[in-house]
Amino acid sequence: MPRRISDILAWSRTHQGKKLIRFFVSSVLTTLVSLSVILITYGFRIFHGVIEATLCGNVVAIIPSYYLNRAWAWGKRGKSHFRNEVVPYWSMSFLGIAFSLLGAAWVKHMVHTHNWAHVINTLMVAGVNLLSFTIFWILKILLFNRIFHTDKLHDIEAHLVAEEQIAN
Repeated sequence: MPRRISDILAWSRTHQGKKLIRFFVSSVLTTLVSLSVILITYGFRIFHGVIEATLCGNVVAIIPSYYLNRAWAWGKRGKSHFRNEVVPYWSMSFLGIAFSLLGAAWVKHMVHTHNWAHVINTLMVAGVNLLSFTIFWILKILLFNRIFHTDKLHDIEAHLVAEEQIAN
């Protein structure tokens, strides 16, 4: 096996690797929820506006996103701490929604200035939402990496790797 692939596989078995993979999978699942709601609400003309459909799809996706990330990616159980968990998570989520609404505003302009079929308009709304979400997700990961990168985390990771090796 090439060295790079073995390094990736080894990293994926670490505590940090597992957490990031779970965070990524949670994001994919909740993005599918968001896109489904947008495709249904705009595609079937439940909402005639691009902005309304985008807002609805993203707000609906926040709920499973919070619980998937909290329980599965970060392994937190029990009652959520409002100030330390709920407020920061919802704040970041609403920033992401605001970012996707910028894309929706552009799509709204494109939809109103072109005479495309509704199917094309619907795919544009969903596609730009996906692109906006992807850009914001990458920016969020870069920000979190910068904020939470400390030597203490490296020490904890080394300790967890050592514990995993002892257990195996």
